[in-house]
Amino acid sequence: MSTVQLDHAAAPPAAGASPGGGLGEKSGGRAAKDLTARVLMWLAFAVAVLPLAWILGATLVKGGHMLLDATWWTNSQAGITSRRVGGGAVHAIQGTLVQALVTALMSVPVGVLTAVYLVEYGRGRLARVISFMVDILTGVPSIVAGLFIYALWVTTFGFQRVAFAVCLALTLLMIPTIVRSTEEMLKLVPSELREASYALGVPKWKTIMRVVVPTAFSGIVTGILLGLARVMGETAPLIILGPYTKVIATDLFNGLMATLPTMINQDRTEALQPAVDRVWGASLTLILIVFLLNLLGRVIGRFSKVKG
Repeated sequence: MSTVQLDHAAAPPAAGASPGGGLGEKSGGRAAKDLTARVLMWLAFAVAVLPLAWILGATLVKGGHMLLDATWWTNSQAGITSRRVGGGAVHAIQGTLVQALVTALMSVPVGVLTAVYLVEYGRGRLARVISFMVDILTGVPSIVAGLFIYALWVTTFGFQRVAFAVCLALTLLMIPTIVRSTEEMLKLVPSELREASYALGVPKWKTIMRVVVPTAFSGIVTGILLGLARVMGETAPLIILGPYTKVIATDLFNGLMATLPTMINQDRTEALQPAVDRVWGASLTLILIVFLLNLLGRVIGRFSKVKG
């Protein structure tokens, strides 16, 4: 009798069994929670992606045929009225690229050098103040940046609304993006590289120029391209400071200069079909330029990561 009881006590529990309900019920609860989390995640993903997909699809359907016409890429809107079909967007594309280039020339040195200071030298109150100001600039709406430059450039100094004033407003928006992205890339550079350079007697400034910045160079370029893509899509500063013109213009300090956002704003109130087609075509062109810049930034970041 006692032998039978011992054998029964030593027998292993059945698969899936657990005290007071069993292991199987516990695994089932975890599976249910996992399934619920997955469903919620996919629903959130759909809520975020569906509007974007709808916008891209509608823009492609309504404006795609404009981009297939060669004159879209070679002609301006000079002499073209809202009722007349024809013309192109080369004047707006050229203006957008010129203003983006000038904005980058002003923003990149300031943004990169500020980030180098904050990471490599920034200690104490001055660094905290600079970091705080960068945080404020990051959250400034684009229309506020445009109004600030308008108050400074037009109201205070009495200058005309020109493309260079637009570049100043876009610079305020691009600098914080470059500072934050460059900061993150510099922090990824291993400290061992700096210490090895110092051990060889290399000064700190030369270590930064020859070791730290080249190591993080690809990430810095990626951040610059992403910041550039952002400012190219801004509209408020362009409407406030850069009135639209239908002809090609290259002078930043005299006369008007067209951009894709102001071209869209020019025809957006027209109900005539030629104007509506131009609005959708300009929108799709701007999306393509921003998409290519984002894609270029991602490719550079993917294949040139900083090794930790």
